[in-house]
Amino acid sequence: MAILLVDDDHVFRDRLTKALERRGFEVRGASDAIAARAALDSGGINRALLDLNMPGEGGLSLLKSIRTNHPEIEAIVLTGYGSIATALEAVRLGARDYLTKPAALEQILHGFGLGEGNGDRGATDSEVPSLSQVEWDHIQRVLHDCDGNVTQAAKLLGMHRRSLQRKLQKLPSRVK
Repeated sequence: MAILLVDDDHVFRDRLTKALERRGFEVRGASDAIAARAALDSGGINRALLDLNMPGEGGLSLLKSIRTNHPEIEAIVLTGYGSIATALEAVRLGARDYLTKPAALEQILHGFGLGEGNGDRGATDSEVPSLSQVEWDHIQRVLHDCDGNVTQAAKLLGMHRRSLQRKLQKLPSRVK
């Protein structure tokens, strides 16, 4: 069984590749959608782990292509900037799971149904983010999309710039 790992962050990709290989999986890495398509066309891939935000074509577009051209491949979307909207879109497009970075190896394996105790997973306290963590993640994603421009991010978030600055000075409870 081969897992395609598509992520433009080469350090993350290399570390996750080594961890998966230590577990006995064959891993093929790709840094973008073009390299991923070449790996998919070469065959032998059963699962794909796709980064959501990459230069050029993103993970959701690649997921749509996988569902069309390789429907037998199970895919998980992995992102550093998770949002409810992209999670819903990923699932709608056929992703088996949607994980935010940093995702533990066990979370990824469980997402593919390969971890220990593959029964239904109930939400535990460690899996459910706090409201402050969800808010922080959303603010960080919007701020990233605005290239760090606090004024523009505040406008998109519908809040005063100074209120956003105060929130940015605090860390959510899970991040502390």
